[in-house]
Amino acid sequence: MATAQKKSAATEKAPKAQEATALLRADHKLVSVLFEQYESAKAATKKKALIAQICTELTVHAQIEEEIFYPQVKAALKDKELVPEATVEHATLKDLIAQLEDGEPGDEMYDAKVKVLSEYVKHHVKEEQNEMFPKAKASKLDLYALGEEMLQRKEELLAKQ
Repeated sequence: MATAQKKSAATEKAPKAQEATALLRADHKLVSVLFEQYESAKAATKKKALIAQICTELTVHAQIEEEIFYPQVKAALKDKELVPEATVEHATLKDLIAQLEDGEPGDEMYDAKVKVLSEYVKHHVKEEQNEMFPKAKASKLDLYALGEEMLQRKEELLAKQ
């Protein structure tokens, strides 16, 4: 029986179901690691590749939050503060991402924009993980179903990149 379970898990496309907040935390961790790698990178080609990956990860992450997670959280919590603030923060992040995508390492303001993006993401992550996620977990939301929906959408969006 254990072998059959392992085999079916191995043949499934998606990883084991996880809560929406766990999926988002994993995204947060990945981007944090990528920013750390950027800080230690020396070659412009390596920096450019890392920023391309960071921008893709952040863009997809923001989209699944805005399309799926935030509306559900806003409704479940009857929230008028956390989700609107997070959405405004996303707009600023998207602006910085667009500037980085149009720039090149070595441009005068490039590293400064990366630094500000990194700090802004850290602030945003801290608020989500310390304020929004605990409230979402305490709500009646089915975070596993939400996580599955978000994972499917994330895979669709990444396939288009």
